[in-house]
Amino acid sequence: MSEKIDQIVEDLKTLTLLEASELVTKIEETFGVDASAAASGGVVMAAAPAVVEEVEEKTEFNLMLDEVPADKKIAVLKVVRSLTGLGLKEAKELVESAPKQIQEGLGKDAAEEAKKQIEAAGGKASLT
Repeated sequence: MSEKIDQIVEDLKTLTLLEASELVTKIEETFGVDASAAASGGVVMAAAPAVVEEVEEKTEFNLMLDEVPADKKIAVLKVVRSLTGLGLKEAKELVESAPKQIQEGLGKDAAEEAKKQIEAAGGKASLT
């Protein structure tokens, strides 16, 4: 190797990881190449920048009462009443008409807790 190349290699050895990353980015931009393609042995012209799609975490949930076994109806009815504040008649109609939405727009923790309560009483619930 030439003395110039040897000097460049020695300079590269002193770079921090951050500096090395910045160098790779600068080389890619300057020469229009993709450094990841070098590992496969070829040089590829730089493609359009990839669009990073942000996945937004769901923050509001609806609580669905999916199924109530006949022998667990009273226990589930009590839980539904405590969650919704409905009277006995309204809660009974709701439980008997499962699958049915019980609550909407709940936060993640509140929705999961309500689901656990229904399941502990013997019903089947889901979050949508």
